[in-house]
Amino acid sequence: MRLLYIDIDTLRADHLGCYGYHRATSPNIDALAQRAIRFANMHASDTPCLPSRTALLTGRFGIHNGVVNHGGVDADPVIGGPDRGFWSQLQIDSFPSHLKRAGLKTVSISSFAHRHSAFHWYAGFDEALNVGKYGMETADEVWAIAEDWLARNGASDNWFLHVHMWDPHTPYRAAQSYGEPFADAPLPAWLTEKVRADHWAGCGPHSAQEAEGFAPKPDSARRWPRQPQEIPDMAAVRKMFDGYDTGVLVADEYVGKLLAKLEALGVADDTAIMLSSDHGETLGELNVYGDHQTADQFTTQVPLILKWPGLAQDGRALSAFHYQVDMAATILDLLGQATPKAWDGVSFAESLRAGGDEGRDYLVVSQGAWTCQRGVRFGDWILISTLHDGYHLYDELMLFDLASDPHEQVNLASARPDIVKRGLALLDAWMAEMAPDMARGRDPLANVVAEGGPFHVRGALPAYLARLRATGRGDSAGKLEAKYPVAAKETRRPAPTPA
Repeated sequence: MRLLYIDIDTLRADHLGCYGYHRATSPNIDALAQRAIRFANMHASDTPCLPSRTALLTGRFGIHNGVVNHGGVDADPVIGGPDRGFWSQLQIDSFPSHLKRAGLKTVSISSFAHRHSAFHWYAGFDEALNVGKYGMETADEVWAIAEDWLARNGASDNWFLHVHMWDPHTPYRAAQSYGEPFADAPLPAWLTEKVRADHWAGCGPHSAQEAEGFAPKPDSARRWPRQPQEIPDMAAVRKMFDGYDTGVLVADEYVGKLLAKLEALGVADDTAIMLSSDHGETLGELNVYGDHQTADQFTTQVPLILKWPGLAQDGRALSAFHYQVDMAATILDLLGQATPKAWDGVSFAESLRAGGDEGRDYLVVSQGAWTCQRGVRFGDWILISTLHDGYHLYDELMLFDLASDPHEQVNLASARPDIVKRGLALLDAWMAEMAPDMARGRDPLANVVAEGGPFHVRGALPAYLARLRATGRGDSAGKLEAKYPVAAKETRRPAPTPA
């Protein structure tokens, strides 16, 4: 068995043609989807980058593996205690370790571990290859390594190759040689001038007046001309969508090269392929422009396309709810391996083999690096419970009907208390199920709040309050100061840099 995992960072499902997007961003991915299985309701259990890939590696939710943040205590997995053996539980139970037990050589081409100091990512990999640019590389640089590895090893049997591309991630960095491929393509219809203007009066990092962090960055604007620094008009809205979509197009081009390489090696038909991402992206939803800060539909939903020899896969789309860690358990099952007892992931391989579409009744998804939130996804609904709003002034409870309001514009929490009650009951039941094995004996999101909030907003509030007042948003500044009186006096400590 050969298994290729194409991992495209920050890839939003509904910006692919095979998921219904009206722009031609993904011809190669769409062609793959036509001869594979496409999952419409696949979600990362924990977001953003570090929590998501740690969950995939460990098969466990962040509430159990301990990683929900990008800094602080909850950016590292729980370590073994007195019962730790010669081999750690991480090594024994990691996804690649179990792939090795199925007889596969395991290889990762990614700079993820270096970008996030996530060296636990290497647990179970035989080879780890790194471009060395901390996630700022482009697909051609990743392809150079992947092509070389496949030329030397691709025709052999029994390998798992993880190829990680970053091109849709901010800052949007597609080479100028790509031009403006979407200059004449319509914008997504929902983000109108009225929506943009309402957002302009709002607040929070990556909101309309701060589309890259907490303030525009002139140097970044010079280095990354495709990356908008603020959204003062619809031309900037276009710049955001075109910048992101061009990044998707670049990644798709190299997906095509990977697939063509398998064809040239004569192994395409009997190579399993999974294409997915670590998380999606909000592109204006919830007044977040080009980032992944919430536990909403667009940050937590990931595309997932699976081509697996022997499974019926004529482009069918499955709509059942799954966590991405369920797919990891399913792959082990398809390889004849049992799901590790400690995993939260649950295999649905039997349903796939039978041509069915069975999954979870509901999902609970989390965000802990920019906000502290849990989202409950059930039916057509998503209910988002906020412990820390990341200085966006979000309501404590937000309820969206994704059938009638797919871009989360109208909070129905006060209008539909019956649905809120259902969602909270599901969240309570999930928390009760998770509680006996919580990492470090405590809810990690509660610990993040106690530590001072999500990593990316810690210490940023005093300077941001001054900016809000200087830009005519004194009312928002006053509300944030009242809501976070301690943080309003804490300044950001300088981050240590490598020697």
